[in-house]
Amino acid sequence: GRETRLRVVLRVRPLTCTETRRGDQRVVHSLGDGTVHVSAARHNATFGFSAVFDAGASQETVFEGSGMRQLVELAIDGFSCTVFAFGQTGSGKTYTLMGPLTQGETQPAAPGLLGLMQRSFACLLEQSRSCGSDLVLSASYLEIYNEQVRDLLSPGPPCALPLRWSKTRGFYVENQLNVDFESLETIANLLQQGSQRRRTSAHALNRHSSRSHALLTIHIRSRAVSTYLAPLGEGACGAGAICGGENSTYPSKQGTLCFVDLAGSERVKETGSSGELSVEANNINRSLLALGHCISVLAKPRGKRTHIPYRDSKLTRLLAHSLGGSGITLMIACISPSSRCLSETLSTLHYASRARRVTSRP
Repeated sequence: GRETRLRVVLRVRPLTCTETRRGDQRVVHSLGDGTVHVSAARHNATFGFSAVFDAGASQETVFEGSGMRQLVELAIDGFSCTVFAFGQTGSGKTYTLMGPLTQGETQPAAPGLLGLMQRSFACLLEQSRSCGSDLVLSASYLEIYNEQVRDLLSPGPPCALPLRWSKTRGFYVENQLNVDFESLETIANLLQQGSQRRRTSAHALNRHSSRSHALLTIHIRSRAVSTYLAPLGEGACGAGAICGGENSTYPSKQGTLCFVDLAGSERVKETGSSGELSVEANNINRSLLALGHCISVLAKPRGKRTHIPYRDSKLTRLLAHSLGGSGITLMIACISPSSRCLSETLSTLHYASRARRVTSRP
């Protein structure tokens, strides 16, 4: 119940071959100790975060340094945990969460390139085998495309699902499919299956641009064997010993671990989008603007907050519990160091800085 700030980390991707050939300058420099400096004409600013991962940081370094392992453990303990990546299109969000886009059943990714999702799945299953409690694991996977919520695991063509509200559950998706899993192979296949159905397109800045926001949620239910204090002289445990009670259990704990891969913010002028791509871009930017507005209000001291406009978009409704409720949230801001992307990079850095002031009560 103690007030906790959102943990915000920054990842700076390397310059691409195209950017290097074009002669783009690197304008973002890591200073160490969680700070970055932006140096360009008329722009000279320093930003601080919980951690900063520069272009040379490995996927393993990001997993351990971001606190992702602790988030998995908290989810097992019954907390609602969320991690989401945001930033400009092509800034490395999907790579950070999932690893290379070329991986599949016939071409698995090298272990060192696996993203936060696969590493978290492995950590979760490892913990479930060692913690001595029975864990029941299931997964759901959906996308928000053009303000429609669509299930990525249900068979058949994706169809829009209704988003409901209840006093006990908050905002939830009706008729969403939950699939049980017990092995790393099963959940990896579910991730691959859902990701292949997600809407992507190519434009000037990104050959595999996500055209939807994707939310993969792991539901964790645990039922641990209880203990009781044995009376003096009872059984072989001795006086005051802790013994297992027969057929009695603690109330089951229910935690969640939600991964949110936000579609990238984009400027139509830069991406060259037109027609359907332009409509998608407008919907993406509108929902990200609604998310930014919610974060701006939540960043104010509790006594000065006005109405928080969660209902302005499907995305903010589904993230309401994570942002301002009783959940624990990790935000990963992804940026390009290129001088050509300076405007979007500064926008992401300011966005992330505001998010650091948001608090929740886990």
